[in-house]
Amino acid sequence: MTDTQQNAALVGAGMISLHHLRAWRASGVPVVAICDLDMAKAHERAAEFGIARVYDDPDKMFADGGFGLVDIAASVGAHDPVTRLAADHGVHVMLQKPMTETVAEAEALIEYVGEKIRFMVHENYRLRPHYLTVRNWIDEGRIGTPRHAVIACRGSGLCQRDGQEPFLVERQPYLKDFKRNLVFETMIHHLDVLRLLVGPLTVVAARLNRLADGLPGEDTATILMDGPNGLIATADGCICAPGYPPLHGDRLEIVGTKATVIMDYNRVYLVGAEDEAIEVDLLGRYQECFDHAIKNFVDGVRDGTPFDTDRLDNLQTLRLMESVYDAAGVEVGP
Repeated sequence: MTDTQQNAALVGAGMISLHHLRAWRASGVPVVAICDLDMAKAHERAAEFGIARVYDDPDKMFADGGFGLVDIAASVGAHDPVTRLAADHGVHVMLQKPMTETVAEAEALIEYVGEKIRFMVHENYRLRPHYLTVRNWIDEGRIGTPRHAVIACRGSGLCQRDGQEPFLVERQPYLKDFKRNLVFETMIHHLDVLRLLVGPLTVVAARLNRLADGLPGEDTATILMDGPNGLIATADGCICAPGYPPLHGDRLEIVGTKATVIMDYNRVYLVGAEDEAIEVDLLGRYQECFDHAIKNFVDGVRDGTPFDTDRLDNLQTLRLMESVYDAAGVEVGP
């Protein structure tokens, strides 16, 4: 890449952009422009990270150019048009998950982009250190061949609070009107992790529920899936669970032909060897998954190597997520 092509731009200056910009700084790639409909947010991030150019119009930002990479961390409704805009200008795309609101839109977007640019989806959950530990242990053959898998998440983020909005509504106000919640927003990560660890999955059945008052989207889900060679997998979640932290925590158990691995929040161990558990500082190491994702994107564009979460791989996760709603009899759409 030329010097200009090695510059990056960021679209979206919301809460998560802080971690994206920290990762770009760690990568050594300059972010030269930032765009958000809320100029105050864009200016705040620009001042914090020394970004010279600030926009509220992506068309103008791409027309001015000066960058060969773009990180699209805006809301999902902006994903399709901004990615198409980047492709038209020959700018390689890192796109925040989920790729689009529906599989049909994702397929159309992938067809439009074609091979004009490199196109990676920022699905970084599989890069979190506790999940990486499980992945490495499976790759090392510690549990043999996976035969059964169970993943669960619990949080109290949608529980009522005296005199305040529920934590997740305060953090993500759009949830007040969003007709899909837990599976679309959160458990898509867990489905992606399961795909990575045990292979292709097919949804057999799903049940969704709403425990929180006054919100249209589901906050509770149980999903049954088939995998390779008779493997059965389940994914279970609830983010309206009193007593749990506002931000959900996860539990994963994979039964193999040689051993069983458990990841319980921040501890990873083999059943029968609990005293040898690995403990991960999840808060202290939260930034790592963003750093890994941005590095994978930059290296892939520079060296022509495959992305860990290429758009075609991530399309499989999007299809799996959408099939949960189909199985539960819920109309697809936000």
